[in-house]
Amino acid sequence: MSEKDRETGSDAAEKAPERDTQAPAGAATDAPPPPEPDAPAPAAAQGEAAGGSSDSDAAKAEARAKVIAAAKAKAEAARAAKAAAGEGGPAAAKGAKPKAEGAAKGKHEPAGDQPPWMVDPIAPEWKDESGDPLVQALQTAHPDAITSARSYAGDLALVVTREGLVAVARSLKEQHGYLYMVDVAGVDHPTRPERFEVVYHVYNHAAERRVRFKVSTDEATPVPSLCEVWRGVNWPEREAYDMFGIRFAGHPDLTRILLWEGFNGYPLRKEFPVEGIDTGSAIYPEYYEEGQGPISGTGTGWKPKAPESSDGGETTGPSGGKTEEAS
Repeated sequence: MSEKDRETGSDAAEKAPERDTQAPAGAATDAPPPPEPDAPAPAAAQGEAAGGSSDSDAAKAEARAKVIAAAKAKAEAARAAKAAAGEGGPAAAKGAKPKAEGAAKGKHEPAGDQPPWMVDPIAPEWKDESGDPLVQALQTAHPDAITSARSYAGDLALVVTREGLVAVARSLKEQHGYLYMVDVAGVDHPTRPERFEVVYHVYNHAAERRVRFKVSTDEATPVPSLCEVWRGVNWPEREAYDMFGIRFAGHPDLTRILLWEGFNGYPLRKEFPVEGIDTGSAIYPEYYEEGQGPISGTGTGWKPKAPESSDGGETTGPSGGKTEEAS
């Protein structure tokens, strides 16, 4: 076969499928006539061409409609609840009791007997409690011991003198049922003449009531210990001494409880550096500068004996000073 015949045969093979797809002239066929070039394709054909995208679009539209319907239902329920509570709306117009004019409006209304601070995050105000039965009983028994009686968020707070502290504490426990000492804490107010406060928290289980009382002092004046009233204040008072330097007269063992004896300073005082101090407890060097060291007063400039030098002469210690001659 010549080159020309092969080319002719290949062209015929390429054009053969086009001739096979055409029906013979005059042959009957059930296929509909092809659409006009400018006419849009049928909807079914468009869906098939999109490869099923119409189904996914329909599902998205249905999901969106459900979300919108749920949001509308929630909003309608909220409006109905407000109307039922008398805050306006259709239910209020149908007979719901409106709120009294001039009434304070908060974020929420107290439910039942709940105090306002249990519902809204609004700080309550201090309230004078000089007429409280417990306060009156304590003032009758100890006339000059209590200088202030107020409450905050329902908790009674008393300010007590140092001289009357033990007597008031004993009355709270023995006469009024405050058997449980919850906590003892120190507070530092550097600008006050009596910069320290010792705050005691006690609790009456039968009455389900908490009372706190506090006493003020300075660095030189000790506070009477309450270990003879509540044995549980032993360690909290030691911690107040350890962290603030507050001293307690009559304490059976007023020693540091978290830090070692002789630690330089009191970490919870306001003037104590935030970054801490060099105590030497982490590295234990052989030489401490004056005022340093794990125990105050031990950084006296002591220098260890230097190793023997090659020439047998004097050597220098870690601080650069001369040491003993090598023997």
